[in-house]
Amino acid sequence: MHSFTEENYLKTIYHLSTTNSLVVSTNQIAEITNTKAASVTDMLKKLSDKKLINYIRYQGVTLTENGKNAALNIIRKHRLWEVFLVEKLGFKWDEVHDIAEELEHINSEMLINRLDDFLGNPSADPHGDPIPDRKGAIQQKKMIRISEMNQSECGIISGVSEHSSIFLKLLDKLGLTLGTHVLVREKIEFDGSVIIQINEQIDQTISRELAKNILIML
Repeated sequence: MHSFTEENYLKTIYHLSTTNSLVVSTNQIAEITNTKAASVTDMLKKLSDKKLINYIRYQGVTLTENGKNAALNIIRKHRLWEVFLVEKLGFKWDEVHDIAEELEHINSEMLINRLDDFLGNPSADPHGDPIPDRKGAIQQKKMIRISEMNQSECGIISGVSEHSSIFLKLLDKLGLTLGTHVLVREKIEFDGSVIIQINEQIDQTISRELAKNILIML
């Protein structure tokens, strides 16, 4: 059993270690959690005492095998709850994150396994993020940002790297949801914006910020 705060720290360390570098700094964690560095250090000492992280002051943090398994279990619960909220309760993909943040701390392996089976063992959540299985295995899809695509390349929107409600609502408004076919018509050198064709019908200009946060499976 781990506290909510401990679970949130493990999840944060896992995400930082997979998106930046294997070794995570105290300052990185403090920035993400909006917590003072001294408080972060105190929590890291607790997690280290529980053998969930390897922590050397001024050098950074890595997850132990137990810590990684705990983090993946939390992520699995979060993403399964998001699927449930969207598919079974009719929530929109921009409404589920905060609710799933609360539900992910329910500590019942039987409940989560039954939820997984009830949903048909989904491989991805409503934002396209892969869901770890009950053994912690996670299947990463090879995706590319629209900003990294070449002119005339095309593919299907299969994920996003920004999960804020305001961002997801904008994608809904523009018709850029999961499963949408996108063709890169032109990349504008001046400001990094991209002219794309949506579902082989509509041409739309999107900003550099949008283009770098929409993930495409070619």
